[in-house]
Amino acid sequence: MASYRTPQTRCRAAMTRAEITPPVGIYHRMWGAARHDRATGVHRPLTATLLWLEPASSDRNQALLIAALDHCILDNSDVELIQHAAAEAVSLQADQVIVTLSHTHAAGLMSRSRADCPGGDLIGPYLDELAQTVADLARTASHQSAPATIVYGRGRCALAAHRDFFDAERNHFVCGFHPDGPADDTLLIGRVEAENGQLIGSIVNYACHPTTLAWDNTLISPDYPGALRDVIERETSAPCLFLQGASGDLGPREGFTGDTAIADRNGRELAYAALSTWQTLPKPGTAFQYQGPVVSGAIIGDWQHRPLGADELQSHEHWSIQNWTTPLPYRMSLATVEETQAERDHWLREEERWAHQGDALAARDCRAKAEQMTRQLWRLSALPTGKAFPLKVTLARFGNAVWVFVPGEHYQSLQTGLRSRFPDQPLLVTTLSHGWQPGYIPPASVYGYGIYQEHIAVVEAGSAELLLEDIARHIRHVF
Repeated sequence: MASYRTPQTRCRAAMTRAEITPPVGIYHRMWGAARHDRATGVHRPLTATLLWLEPASSDRNQALLIAALDHCILDNSDVELIQHAAAEAVSLQADQVIVTLSHTHAAGLMSRSRADCPGGDLIGPYLDELAQTVADLARTASHQSAPATIVYGRGRCALAAHRDFFDAERNHFVCGFHPDGPADDTLLIGRVEAENGQLIGSIVNYACHPTTLAWDNTLISPDYPGALRDVIERETSAPCLFLQGASGDLGPREGFTGDTAIADRNGRELAYAALSTWQTLPKPGTAFQYQGPVVSGAIIGDWQHRPLGADELQSHEHWSIQNWTTPLPYRMSLATVEETQAERDHWLREEERWAHQGDALAARDCRAKAEQMTRQLWRLSALPTGKAFPLKVTLARFGNAVWVFVPGEHYQSLQTGLRSRFPDQPLLVTTLSHGWQPGYIPPASVYGYGIYQEHIAVVEAGSAELLLEDIARHIRHVF
């Protein structure tokens, strides 16, 4: 008999939440064009949301703890500090803890390397406290773990827009709204419901750079994920976990502003789309099945939600997690530390010269160029030695669903390519997991045009395609 089956995962789960807002006055300058260094206030609090998942059989050796933090980028050493603190708190192996970031650019640049900057002295103590907070949340989540089902839904949201725009007048690309560019609008949600019917939480997986707030903003903010969570949590009375998708070439249509009202509006747009999809989800353990004809004014096809059989419920308990490394070759033309330092020194001298001449705008631009080189030095110093970057991938098949966790910033082609190959499974692609290095991984077609993401990429053209095929090959093995 015909039926429509909604993908599900039967497991044990828990979700916990804590505020992790840094102190006002902490170093905040994420944007090269910013004229401020310290945060002057808080728009919305930053949060840490943890999702504990383990097999229905309660095998903690196969548990996975996802720690989603409202931050843009963290040094690998601090990702590992948080990861190990959480793992030790609940007796897991380190690779069973995934630290992933929402990528909000309004959280501040939380790197200990900025300790000498204004407000930088607050970064180290804050990061130490953050690791302890995540460890405490992990203990709570492990104690609250209960039998549950995740029901998945797929929707659409037009918030994300393509952001590689060609400025024909000036004959170069800029990073900003491209009205004619392709933009993946796929929205994946999950409702995590306990066996007793109590709602544990919701999951929202969507790809869009949280760059609503930019250089004119001086407030600590989660950007649009803040309002997204607020709206959903008011409606559902349970925590909402946001997972950032492959958004390297995607950002909000309206962004790069200092107006927090626009960030909230963007978050509400995504929240309403998620809640619309939420309304379509059936009860756990059911399928929508054709019951037969009913003679009325017309002959009606009667469909009803019916409980699934034992065998199918058992298939929802499938549980497998794989970790591997895909080597991505470094660019042959990658700048050296010496070259980058020389260029940084040049722009610092230019900033001083323009400031002395009273041209604040030119001085600002030079300061931004110097900041670009400072960050390039930061990237280069953190890269593993060798000829390739060892990119760690975590792939999990939970019931009917596939979860992919990768570090770095990926173009939408990663998720659209995988979903086109596996259209029948919900595929949650989460980037900026296990760290932010190696930064951007653009597709080969982007190289050679002077686009920002390609300009600062440290991996060779073809790396994105290599990674896509490697992940697809592993997914085929788990189905």
